[in-house]
Amino acid sequence: MTTTVAQYNLALASVGNVDSYTNLVHSTPMLTAEEEYDLATRLQQNGDVDAAQRLILSHLRFVNRIAKGYSGYGLPVADLVQEGNIGLMKAVKRFDPDKGVRLVSFAVHWIRAEIHEYVIRNWRIVKIATTKAQRKLFFNLRSAKKRLGWLNPEEVEAVAADLGVTPDNVMDMERRLAQPDTSFDLPTDADDEDYSFSPAAYLEGPENADPSIQLEQVDYADDQHHKLVEALETLDERSRDIVSQRWLNDDGKSTLHTLADQYQVSAERIRQIENNAMKKLKHLMV
Repeated sequence: MTTTVAQYNLALASVGNVDSYTNLVHSTPMLTAEEEYDLATRLQQNGDVDAAQRLILSHLRFVNRIAKGYSGYGLPVADLVQEGNIGLMKAVKRFDPDKGVRLVSFAVHWIRAEIHEYVIRNWRIVKIATTKAQRKLFFNLRSAKKRLGWLNPEEVEAVAADLGVTPDNVMDMERRLAQPDTSFDLPTDADDEDYSFSPAAYLEGPENADPSIQLEQVDYADDQHHKLVEALETLDERSRDIVSQRWLNDDGKSTLHTLADQYQVSAERIRQIENNAMKKLKHLMV
């Protein structure tokens, strides 16, 4: 076989040369059922790389056909084909010739799955479909709509029943598909009137989102920790241990009665020691 994988990659990598790639993959003869079974058996039993290459090259035309069906999402067809080719290679690796199914039928699922993942990742800046129901709606809602405009309640119910999702799922995905990506903020040279409509002008962020505030909080926490360590060093050993077990123990707060048994004094005496130590610590950490 004179056509190599490198030639196919070179044809696809050429910008604006998808037509050349299409002609190239269609020039590769299709395999008969017997040839396909023999090649798949050689790959499965012996790991024959040449057999895998022939299986892949003979099915690239199907990937190309499937990928072009997703051109309506505005993504480069060459990228869609490449993703589909990855799915085809995964299918070839997992194909069992003894199941009695042709490779093209088995590979369709893997090809579409890779293309679906690529479309969802790249169609919008913000990920639009994450759950199983959302993915199903993303690829079926537009074809399910009978007319332009928003779905009416009866159509929402019909689409939900047909796709096996809830009406809320349908309405939520319709809103997502209808709303374009919006720039979070506008360039600094934009008019003040235009800037006021960008999300950066009206969305509230967390109080600690400002890096200067975060740095201040970190510095304050470090300073308090340093003061606490120094203040604890001024306590006698028993007071320091009681405070540590009562307030600084990662394994849980010790009870007054537990410490009373440990030091052979009353619980009231432990409470007094603790109070005196805490007052001293507070004074030193001001």
